[in-house]
Amino acid sequence: MSDTYNKLCETVEATRADVERAEEGNKAATSRVRKAMQEIKALAQDLRKEMLELRDAGTK
Repeated sequence: MSDTYNKLCETVEATRADVERAEEGNKAATSRVRKAMQEIKALAQDLRKEMLELRDAGTK
């Protein structure tokens, strides 16, 4: 699998504990979750671009 996909999965899993803490009212955890979500968004966009490149490379 792609490195970007693996990093995306790792980031989501690493964020789980902070999401749980944020749901319990930990304000610092909410900031960490928001930061992680920005990173996840960027990784998802990078993965999307990779998939488009793979698709386009296969149709020539």
